[in-house]
Amino acid sequence: MSSARAGHGSDVAAVPDPAAPDAVPVVPGASGAGSRRLAGVLVMTGSGLSNQVGAAVGSLAFPVIGPVGVVAVRQYVAAAVLLAVGRPRLRGFTWGQWWPVLLLAVVFGTMNLSLYTAVDRIGLGLAVTLEFLGPLTVALAATRTRLDACCALVAAAGVVTLLRPRPSGDHVGLALGLLAAACWASYILLNRTVGRRVPGAQGAAAAAGVSALLFLPVGIVVAVHRPPTPAAVGCAVAAGVLSSAVPYLADLLTLRQVTPQAFGLFMSVNPVLAALVGLVGLGQELGGAEWAAIGAVVAANGLSVLARRRG
Repeated sequence: MSSARAGHGSDVAAVPDPAAPDAVPVVPGASGAGSRRLAGVLVMTGSGLSNQVGAAVGSLAFPVIGPVGVVAVRQYVAAAVLLAVGRPRLRGFTWGQWWPVLLLAVVFGTMNLSLYTAVDRIGLGLAVTLEFLGPLTVALAATRTRLDACCALVAAAGVVTLLRPRPSGDHVGLALGLLAAACWASYILLNRTVGRRVPGAQGAAAAAGVSALLFLPVGIVVAVHRPPTPAAVGCAVAAGVLSSAVPYLADLLTLRQVTPQAFGLFMSVNPVLAALVGLVGLGQELGGAEWAAIGAVVAANGLSVLARRRG
């Protein structure tokens, strides 16, 4: 998941920009490169599983506090982690720095809320797959090659398969998954602006803090109308830790062990991980058509990343 990262979509500072793979530094030096790559792959695997398991654990609290309550708690956890790491100097921000940060905060909250509501309606695997179309679209729009056009067609075929009319289809859930995708794409573009205007992780941390403030009244309303149980709060906090804190810190380490292209390629498997976690952990079974659609989206992103690597 995001996304923030989704999910994917990890959160504000953790989501990679697949359209700008060279923006992340990689530690130079050939000594021990194989060991570093292996360590990076292991960390990426753990990060991806943590992200999706966090979303699954968070969904266990839906019957008590709903997706809105879970997202509110997750925003608080994400803000606590990112503010501690980024330590933004808010008083020194100019309006030119504040406006993209504020927009990023709104997009950040909307992305998580739409994703978690989609998970509640259509399941973890399909929701994450739809959300993943956001960064894939940004990546494909960055170049104009024939291979990218083919990747776009493959991804589009997957989307058509997921959105095909059927009696049991939850069109609201599908629409929310696409909204999460649009938010993730917007996040990537806004994050570029924030990264250029605000040093280090200060912009991402400030956006997470503002998003948490926006969700404070939401959390109060949820607590009044849907009193939380200790178990529900625990699941929501676990979702914040597993889907925000762990992926964020893991990505900081991973991007220094593997190439950005390899990181982007591994990100492709997140919809598969989400579907497997949904199947094993939540009993959310998918049909052959849904698995084929997930495979199409994953293949499209993988081909796109590999093409950029060779280029």
